[in-house]
Amino acid sequence: MRTGTAKLEIMKSAFALFAAFCFLCVVHVVSASGQTKPVLLVMTSHDKLGDTGKPTGFFLGELTHPLEVFEKADVPTEFASIKGGEPPVDGLELEDPVNSRYWNDKTFREKLSATKKLSDIDPADYAGVFFVGGHGTMWDFPDDAAVQMIARELYEAGSPVGAVCHGPVALVNVKLSDGKYLIEGKEVSAFTNEEEEKVGLTKVVPFLLATKMEARGAKHLPAPDFEKKVVASGNLVTGQNPASAAGVAQEMVELLQAKD
Repeated sequence: MRTGTAKLEIMKSAFALFAAFCFLCVVHVVSASGQTKPVLLVMTSHDKLGDTGKPTGFFLGELTHPLEVFEKADVPTEFASIKGGEPPVDGLELEDPVNSRYWNDKTFREKLSATKKLSDIDPADYAGVFFVGGHGTMWDFPDDAAVQMIARELYEAGSPVGAVCHGPVALVNVKLSDGKYLIEGKEVSAFTNEEEEKVGLTKVVPFLLATKMEARGAKHLPAPDFEKKVVASGNLVTGQNPASAAGVAQEMVELLQAKD
């Protein structure tokens, strides 16, 4: 009897340990599943710089530097553009080691050549959105219905919405469910009027981004020309120029981690 009782107790203990192990496995799976939604990186599909005859597009470093930050933080990403397919690239700058590493990576180039069409995107599938800069955005981001819908839905869900350089032009016409502009009353950063003048494009772009953001009720906070500036206003994160791209992504990572 004692031997039988001892065996029974051992079996009960083993079962309890097995049950605890299964519970921990379930908890781990649930926790891991909370990390699987990717951040959507959105690029322009516009390839002409006004009437200059010069090409434009998204700025490569404003994609690669944030991408490196997301990857180091184990945050999955997906690419989208206004029209889908391969977006036009500007600012190749392959002397930049981050640009060079990604540009020469077959997997990256294949991913870039097959971006999703933004209007096919369901924002519920994503943990956040990052609007990549580049002068091309000034023509196709502001009035795009999918840009506005995705920015609004993710912002109102409390998910991080980020943009850098000219990328914040995606936000200038976004209205929230209450009818107010998303950036109204927010502190923001974006390519400054002075920087636009320095690159000689004030008469080429459809409007000056910083001026437009202020007209929408935002408080634009500039840094000296071409120096890093990142501004977080709740779950909205914006950056001034290419030097700010990685910093915007880092702020977004921190918001994602805090949300988890």
